[in-house]
Amino acid sequence: MTYIIGEIGQNHNGSVDIAKLIVDFAARPVVDELFNLDLPKINAVKLTKRDLSQELTHSKMMEPYTGPNSFGPTYGEHRAFLELDDSQHFEIYQHAKELGLDFVETICSTKAMSVLNKFSPDFLKVASRDLTNLPLLEALAETKIPIIVSTGMAGKKELDEAIAVITKHNSNLSILHCVSEYPTHPDNVNLNTIDYLIEHYPDYTIGYSDHTIGISSAIAAVSKGAKIIEKHITINRDMKGTDQKGSLGIIGLQKMIRDIRLLERSLGEKKIFIAESTASAKNKLERSIATIKSLPKGHAIKEEDIHLLSPGNGIKWIDRNKILGKKLAMNIEKDEVIRLEDIELG
Repeated sequence: MTYIIGEIGQNHNGSVDIAKLIVDFAARPVVDELFNLDLPKINAVKLTKRDLSQELTHSKMMEPYTGPNSFGPTYGEHRAFLELDDSQHFEIYQHAKELGLDFVETICSTKAMSVLNKFSPDFLKVASRDLTNLPLLEALAETKIPIIVSTGMAGKKELDEAIAVITKHNSNLSILHCVSEYPTHPDNVNLNTIDYLIEHYPDYTIGYSDHTIGISSAIAAVSKGAKIIEKHITINRDMKGTDQKGSLGIIGLQKMIRDIRLLERSLGEKKIFIAESTASAKNKLERSIATIKSLPKGHAIKEEDIHLLSPGNGIKWIDRNKILGKKLAMNIEKDEVIRLEDIELG
């Protein structure tokens, strides 16, 4: 089953209560109304933990930041407003656990690892920008908590270097194809990278962190073999915040989960066969040998006497030699199916 992660990120806007509301809607049951199917819900939610002392240069932190999505007059104050402390992360973690969800934590620096003194997430996430942050990768790997990395800013060289550092301490690793463009243009999604990762990194779980608008890329990624899907989520895409519009709202998330779960059930086996569920349609719609004109008892059937009509519960064209040249044991009207019991014995 695909492991689906709802990324809260900074869509809580600095509020524990908003974060909990996002968790609440993420945890809702998923139903397919057409077939009345109760489907597996989302698996996990994710927060991001930063320590601003290890985040940006002093000059960058002091830059004016006054756009419509600003939560402070400088970029540093904006970032500080959006940060939740360790205890707040723990509170949201507990809330997710109470609702039966796993919890994933993106940790952006070694100092931000202080949150691990409060609780142990089910997974640690490495953001794309930190795939080359080898000291952080080593510190995270030493915790032995399963790790997920995104490749949004990395090529094969950077990915291989990161894997080498992580797997010195921790082999429980997942790799997500990702494009660090917000939102990602369809021409840049390149889902075939999933095929590449599956082929070249068979020892690890491969998935997709989706930054496109909508749900089609995430669903297509599952059909390509992605075992993890990560997608930004929010309670209202019109809320203030840079990630809100590129996130899934309540209805969008439900649709994505529903369609992924239905796709999982739809993939089936790698073979061709007649499904048992098609029996009634096959009987009703497939064609059988029938008379092209009324034929009398004793008539020896010729090929020009027959054609094909539904239903499909009679003799197939491939078996026509079973009746050609044989005499009818009864009269048969025009456009009626000929059955073996209609043929004279002997």
